[in-house]
Amino acid sequence: MAVPMTSRGAAALTDELKQLKTVARPEVVTAISEARAHGDLKENAEYHAAKEQQSFIEGRIQELESVLSNAQVIDPSTLPKDGRVVFGVTVDLINIDNDDEVTYQIVGDYESDIKLNRVSISSPIARALIGKEVDDIATVNAPGGVIEYEITDIRYED
Repeated sequence: MAVPMTSRGAAALTDELKQLKTVARPEVVTAISEARAHGDLKENAEYHAAKEQQSFIEGRIQELESVLSNAQVIDPSTLPKDGRVVFGVTVDLINIDNDDEVTYQIVGDYESDIKLNRVSISSPIARALIGKEVDDIATVNAPGGVIEYEITDIRYED
């Protein structure tokens, strides 16, 4: 199954994978070797912590390799600029109830980060926005209740 992802998101995951393989994995192997040198492994907290860290790193490497091998990388700047909200675009919104302005980029599940205003394509807000145009109203069924946003701008940029 293809996993949609922006080119920026794919690059970030590729960088994380490289860091895990070239830095974190060798560091944890060294830590395990050093902990083994301390003797009895049954009661060696450093050894058990290092093995747990190794397990986490290996699991994350497998996850990232799987995601990247199934990634359908989309560069928003190359999309047809037909004025509709699609995967990868950046959308400026105004909350109709309180006039708060917010900007979101619609991205893949593995690159979403609300602190960076990147929302997952599978989130309620992204699902409400897809297919809409500037000046349309998007009704979002959020966990905290229904929110209505007016779309003020759509940008096709990565």
